[in-house]
Parts: sequence; C-alpha cells; structure tokens
Amino acid sequence: MIQVEQLGKIYQLGRHELAALRDVSFEIESGEYVAVMGPSGSGKSTLMNLLGCLDLPTSGKYRLESTDVQDLNQDQLAGVRNKRIGFVFQNFNLLPRATALENIELPLLYGRVPNPREIALDALDKVGLADRAKHRPNELSGGERQRAAIARALVNKPAIILADEPTGNLDSKTGEEIMGIFSDLNRDGTTLILVTHDPIIAGHARRTLKMQDGLLVDDSAVVGENAPC
Repeated sequence: MIQVEQLGKIYQLGRHELAALRDVSFEIESGEYVAVMGPSGSGKSTLMNLLGCLDLPTSGKYRLESTDVQDLNQDQLAGVRNKRIGFVFQNFNLLPRATALENIELPLLYGRVPNPREIALDALDKVGLADRAKHRPNELSGGERQRAAIARALVNKPAIILADEPTGNLDSKTGEEIMGIFSDLNRDGTTLILVTHDPIIAGHARRTLKMQDGLLVDDSAVVGENAPC
C-alpha cells in the first residue's frame, strides 16, 4: 500500500537548510498497524505530513497504492486526502459551532457523497457516540471529541488512517479506550499509522518505526502485553 524510497525533506530557514528527513525507506502493507516513534525533532511529524499528502518530499519517492504522489497536482492531492486518507489529530480539529454529526458529515459533503447523514450516523455508532450526535464539541468530553474525530476519519472509508498523538490530550483511562477503538478498526482491516512518543501507546501497534535526527533507525515488530494478537 505504501512504498517509501530514500525519502528526504529539506526546509529552507533563511540562509540555512534543515534536513528534517534523510533517505528514509520502508514499505507498509494493507492492514498493517504501525507506530512511528521518536523524540521531538526526530522527523516523525514531517514523515506523517508527507504520508498524508499534506506536504511533498524534497527527494526520494512516495508511492501510495502504486501512485507516485509527487506526480499529482494540488486538486489530485486534495482528492487523495479526502477519499483515501483519514486523519486523527491530538487537538481533535472539530468545528466548534457544528454538532458532532455535522462535523462528521463535512468530508462527505465535500466529496458529494449520497446520503451523508445516514453514513455519518453509522460512523458515530461505530465509535459509541450515536447518542451524542446533536452535541457540539464544547458539550463533549475529551474522549468523546476524539471518538467524533475518529468517526470523521472513517466516513469516506479511507485506505489509511493517520493518527498524530491521538491520546496526547487525554487521561490514561480514556486513552486506553481510544486505543481499543483503533485496535478494533485494525482487526476489521483498516491500515493504521500512529505517531506517538509514548511506548505504552506504541505497544498497541504490530510494528514500530523509530526516528532520530531525520533518519529511520529501527523497524521492528512490537513485542509486549498490548501488542495485538
């Protein structure tokens, strides 16, 4: 599903260049559950932005479902982001004046998908939030907001879900509940890529990519009590 070959990203900071990623290569198969770990400044967020088609690499190749992402124009990239990739962020990124249901309908309306309300309600039900559909984000707990964000990521049936520190603003109990939802999605066949600095959270994945100074320094299977069977 994903092929990354010698991927590099350089940012121009005035007269200086910052190599955020250097010669990163790996493959991710359909249905995998992968955690990306590393300290601040290691390149993990840059990598996530590239995988999510939010940015383009300076060098190397990124193929998503056999398509060279670098060859796509801005409209095509927007289409990939809307239809093939689901995003879950640490800060939820929900529209404050819209209800949970309206937030989840939004990607469907952009994509002109028929029956958006029915699909959005089904997505809410999958994350256990059907009874909170008419509540706005400020009327939801942190865990409920993240459930709504996960439902929004699911509505277009994406090939991949990218989650950037999805439990970072949650207490440990709520975080475990959210990770349980991710594990259920993966068991149903969804490909998951999770950015985290927390080894306990990473332990829910099947595989870990460890980043340091813009380099991929380790790629290994997860072994631990939280690892899926």
